[in-house]
Amino acid sequence: MALDYTTLNLLRQNHPAWRLLCAQHAPLVAGFLHRVFIVPNVRILSQADLVEALEDELFALRQQLGADQFPGTAQNYLNEWADNEKGWLRKFYPDGTDEPHFDLTAATEKALAWLEGLTERAFVGTESRLLTLFELLRQMSMGSQADPEVRIAELQKRRDDIDAEIARILGGEISLLDDTALKDRFQQFLQLAREL
Repeated sequence: MALDYTTLNLLRQNHPAWRLLCAQHAPLVAGFLHRVFIVPNVRILSQADLVEALEDELFALRQQLGADQFPGTAQNYLNEWADNEKGWLRKFYPDGTDEPHFDLTAATEKALAWLEGLTERAFVGTESRLLTLFELLRQMSMGSQADPEVRIAELQKRRDDIDAEIARILGGEISLLDDTALKDRFQQFLQLAREL
C-alpha cells in the first residue's frame, strides 16, 4: 500500500488505531487497556470485571488530576470504546451467558504495540541480530546454490564445526551466553513474537 497523502488521510479518518492515538483521552484509553489486557496477557474480560477495573482507574485519576476529570461512568466509557465509531474494544456475548464480555480489537493491539515500542528502553545489542542476518544470508546462498560440490563442502564444514563443539563440551569447555547476550536475544525474541 502506498503511503501517499490520500491513503494516509483516509487512514487517519477511518482506522481505529489512528483514532485511538489521536483521541482526546488516548492516555486513559491506551494505558487502561494495556494494563488490563496486555500486561496480564488476558484475551477476554467480563463487563463486570472491566467496569470495576475502570472505576478504580477513574477514581485514582480523579484523585490525582481533580474531581472534574473524566466525568463519564466506567460503563459509558466502555460502551463508547466498543462503539463502531471508535472500534477499540469488541463487545460480545459468549455462548451460555447474558453478560457482555470485551476483548481488544486488532487495531487497538497495533496501537498499543506501537506505543509500547516508544517507551521501550533502547537496548542496543546487535550480536543476535547480526547472527540472524548472517544465517539468512547463508540460507539464501546455499538455497540458491545448484552445484552439489559446493553444497557438500558447506555441509562438511558445518559438520566439522559441530564435531569441534562437541569435543570442546566433552572436554569440559562449555561456553555460556553472558547476561548481555541473553538479554539481546530475549529482546529480539519478544520483538519477533509481537510481530508474528
